[in-house]
Amino acid sequence: MKRIVIALLILLPLSARAQFSGTERPAGDSTLVISLDDAIKIALSENTSVKVADMEVQRQQYAKKGAYGALFPQISASLAYSYAIQKQKVFFGSDDSDGGSSGGGMASMFKSYFEPIMAYIQQLYEVTGTPFIPYVTPEPEGGSSSSSDPIEMGRRNQVTLGLTASMPVINFQLWESLKITGDQVELAVEQARESRLGTVAAVKQAYFSVLMAKASFDVYDAVCENAGENLKLTESKYKAKKATEIDLARASSNLAAAIPNLFAAENSISLSLWQLKAVMGLDLDKDIDVKGSLEDYAQEMFYEIMEASEASEASLDRNSQMRQLAAQAEMLAKQIRMKSYAYIPTLSMSLSYNYYTQSDMFNLAQWKWLPSSTLMFSLSIPIFTGGQNYYGIRQTVVQADELALQRQETERQLRIAIRQSLSTMDSAMKTYDAAGEALKSAQKAYDIANRSYQIGKITLTDLNNTELTLTQTRLQQYQAIYNFINAKTSLEQTLGYDFAE
Repeated sequence: MKRIVIALLILLPLSARAQFSGTERPAGDSTLVISLDDAIKIALSENTSVKVADMEVQRQQYAKKGAYGALFPQISASLAYSYAIQKQKVFFGSDDSDGGSSGGGMASMFKSYFEPIMAYIQQLYEVTGTPFIPYVTPEPEGGSSSSSDPIEMGRRNQVTLGLTASMPVINFQLWESLKITGDQVELAVEQARESRLGTVAAVKQAYFSVLMAKASFDVYDAVCENAGENLKLTESKYKAKKATEIDLARASSNLAAAIPNLFAAENSISLSLWQLKAVMGLDLDKDIDVKGSLEDYAQEMFYEIMEASEASEASLDRNSQMRQLAAQAEMLAKQIRMKSYAYIPTLSMSLSYNYYTQSDMFNLAQWKWLPSSTLMFSLSIPIFTGGQNYYGIRQTVVQADELALQRQETERQLRIAIRQSLSTMDSAMKTYDAAGEALKSAQKAYDIANRSYQIGKITLTDLNNTELTLTQTRLQQYQAIYNFINAKTSLEQTLGYDFAE
């Protein structure tokens, strides 16, 4: 039974090692092996946040084009029909209720003007052959009509066809609002750029996490392999009566203790790959793998890190957050000007062209259509609005002051982030150099201890101690590379470096 357990402990690491043993894969394997550049390109085309940001830019462009439509004439057509249930009536002459003394002069004036017009209308009807039936007021019971009796006007059926065009001539508020709409498009473009920068940083971090998980897997795989070799050697020495039973038990427990770390590293690789696929926008069931290793990025660690004083003066002109805050400040300044323009008069122009007809009989064939057109200029002069314009301007001014304070705080936090990234990079470089020297010594010590154990000069405990030091040193070196490239990724994102650059 003990031999079966030992065999299983040896075979399990071998199976895990076969799953993550480089990029060479059997024929017919559908696993997609990608590089870092490939992962970034796929993410920039498939990531959901990038797609949403691009759609927002398109939406703002449509909004800008729609806003510029306010400068063009607004044309509309209308059709109206009305039926006079009771026709409108007018009075001529004096009011009998006050003996003709009230309004008599005005009534006589209307009558003097109205009678020639009615005569002219009657002549028109005679020329067209249409009978003219003037309204005859019913005579009172006394047998005579009064000059103050009402006269009906118009026809019962009235149809009007109209075409109206209007456009602003002078409107400073409208012109300034169009500039704000253009700034909103630029803000959406910058937000899309920020989304791309964030996506690139997330892809890099996920990619480096996979490489770190693979490096840890290689370290623990080597530990398992050494533990398996030591178990075989200890078992042989035990059979030859050169090792005690406790040595054999210790060798078995060393292998058993190393296997969980190997499986944990294997699981970390799977989780990191899922995270990478999620950031890239790929199907989680798609099999992918990454190229390269952490050692490929070790050469990036050898350059001079800027001092703290230089970091405090690093340019943030390309930082997306600062650009967005600057665009918002410019938009608020234009909003203040736009609200100030509310005190300036506006001039607009409208043109209307109508066809109308009236008839007492609902006979379309006999309706006569008459044209009517009007050109009108309208000047609107603001006088009093109850303080709405003034307080609206003050509100926007306070909002601009708040944004200025927010910009100062954001810049301070970005300066801190730059210093943190540079400090992490500097510490990682020093750790990598120290770990490199320590790794040489640890590897040499382990080789000596391994040969000494084979000839029986040292115990298994001494060998395990040297192996533990070697394992920790390897992990420290890999961790230093991982910390450096992660900090560098954060620094590039803070400084606003695009993927293409």
